[in-house]
Amino acid sequence: MTSSPVVTRQPQFGIASVARNSWQTETFDCCSDCKVCACGTFCFCCLGCKVAEDMDECCCCGGSVAMRTLYRTRYRIPGTLLCDCCTAVCCAPCSLCQLKRDINIRKEMGIF
Repeated sequence: MTSSPVVTRQPQFGIASVARNSWQTETFDCCSDCKVCACGTFCFCCLGCKVAEDMDECCCCGGSVAMRTLYRTRYRIPGTLLCDCCTAVCCAPCSLCQLKRDINIRKEMGIF
């Protein structure tokens, strides 16, 4: 007689089904949150301070490579320091907007 597999995890639907260990939006997915995009474009420093405040860090660190790397490692998002550096240096506004969108989505999910 064979035994049935034991279900240890129920399937999730809606916002809770978003992957917890990946970026919730792409780097250039600016249209998914136009308010964050506008803030990152026209007031980069303000958005950097808001991100740093969300993460309980110094305001000066908001748009830095270190902040992106800290966030990525905290939520076990795959990537490398080199990728973080390239993204934060070459596409600073988009990188910071991605970070803020991710924070907002994780807050909605209750996992931030």
